Amino acid sequence: MSGVERAVEAFLHHLAVERGSAANTLRSYTGDLRRYVDHLTERGISDLGAVREVDVTGFVVALRSGPGPLAASSAARALAAVRGLHRFAARDGLIPDDVAREVTPPAVPVRLPRALGVDEVDQLLAGCVADGPVGLRNRALLELLYSTGARISEAVGIDVDDLDVDGRTVLLRGKGGRQRIVPVGRPALAAVDAYRVRARPGLAAKGRGTAALLLNARGARLSRQSAWHALRGAADAAGLTAEVSPHTLRHCFATHLLAGGADVRTVQELLGHASVTTTQIYTHVTVDALREVYATSHPRALA
Repeated sequence: MSGVERAVEAFLHHLAVERGSAANTLRSYTGDLRRYVDHLTERGISDLGAVREVDVTGFVVALRSGPGPLAASSAARALAAVRGLHRFAARDGLIPDDVAREVTPPAVPVRLPRALGVDEVDQLLAGCVADGPVGLRNRALLELLYSTGARISEAVGIDVDDLDVDGRTVLLRGKGGRQRIVPVGRPALAAVDAYRVRARPGLAAKGRGTAALLLNARGARLSRQSAWHALRGAADAAGLTAEVSPHTLRHCFATHLLAGGADVRTVQELLGHASVTTTQIYTHVTVDALREVYATSHPRALA
């Protein structure tokens, strides 16, 4: 057994016994590190202490460009296993230095679900036609998601007092405890008002009292999972064939604002993104839409 193989064995034992890593994690790391051992063997390296940063970088390149190339996400996972191995070995004095710490994973392309068109959003909202308490609540939920661009977790976290009806705004609690106030459109306010008057009192009577705006059938705060099921149910009822995800209406909110001429910085604030770089992903979606319109509308687009 080579020195590299002994280091790998010690690292996997550390993960299993001292860290209590899950079986799936151990299985993935074992496969990734076996690839790494083979890569080093091909380079004539049998001692982990003889590995240089260029060898680790070459491993990542080989994963992405060799026979049966891996996706960026899979290559990033393999590099995480290798970096973990080197960090462990350096900490335990098996090697003098961690040469893998500066090697960066390949960029994983960000894939956004296709944003629904305005007509498709109308179709989705029309899927909430039930007049009972659950139907009224679901309509209020979906209208709020599309009107404010809230994450599902933020929408179910809204309390009754967070909604300023006169000011037509709502307080959202985002990631890291960050709060933001965003406008609410009249259709959403109307849907929420119908729910609060005709449905929420009956639902609240079944619970122990909560400040939550959106309640489940037991009178407690609606969960994210239940909110997702409500969205999926509305899509099915509306006969939408497009894929609908928990973030679908948030994506539509951002894309439709930008397509309508909104400034990217404004959309950043409304979405609660810490960096404008995250928001700029949506500008790519908008440019793609403009390109499609150009290709089908300009008389010399295809000339």
